Amino acid sequence: MLELVKLSKSYGGRQVLGGLSYRFEPGEFVAIMGESGVGKSTLLNIIAGLDAPDSGQVLVDGTPMSALDDDAATRLRRSRMGFIFQAFHVLPHLTLLQNVALPLLLNGGSPERASDMLAAVGLGGRDHDFPRQLSGGELQRVAIARALVHRPALLLADEPTGNLDPDTADAILRLLREETRASGAGAIMVTHSHAAAAMADRILVLTRAGLQQA
Repeated sequence: MLELVKLSKSYGGRQVLGGLSYRFEPGEFVAIMGESGVGKSTLLNIIAGLDAPDSGQVLVDGTPMSALDDDAATRLRRSRMGFIFQAFHVLPHLTLLQNVALPLLLNGGSPERASDMLAAVGLGGRDHDFPRQLSGGELQRVAIARALVHRPALLLADEPTGNLDPDTADAILRLLREETRASGAGAIMVTHSHAAAAMADRILVLTRAGLQQA
């Protein structure tokens, strides 16, 4: 489903990724750990097509992301991928329900599942609240609900429990596992938390030498 082929990326003359190759198995939940600054978030952005490698390829179902024009890449991300970013990217002018329903509407679906997903992340009954009324941890849960609502084939999560207390983090991680397993989706989670990584099928460590089994 997802293969990285000799990915390299540098910023300001500093190499972040150097010739990275790896194949992710379909339906696998993988945690990626590593020191700060080693390129974990950069790798997620490249996989998503939000950043471009200096060289190498990302293959999704055998198709190079670089072979897609902007519209085709956008359609692929919108329909096949779900994202949980550290910055949340929750839209302030939309209600929580509207934020979570957005992937469904963009894919031409019904918004009905959005309310159920808000309840699943512990925000039931708050459909019509706005982001300004929420704490950082609650905003993170809205972002998680939005990433899962359209049942993506691939979930990309960057520190998805970074703003959550341990009990809430555990419940959210179990939800991620349940949702991805139910739909047969793959998941790649970047995390510094060993407790979060323990929920994954496999733990990889990103170093300058590439991805290594933990």
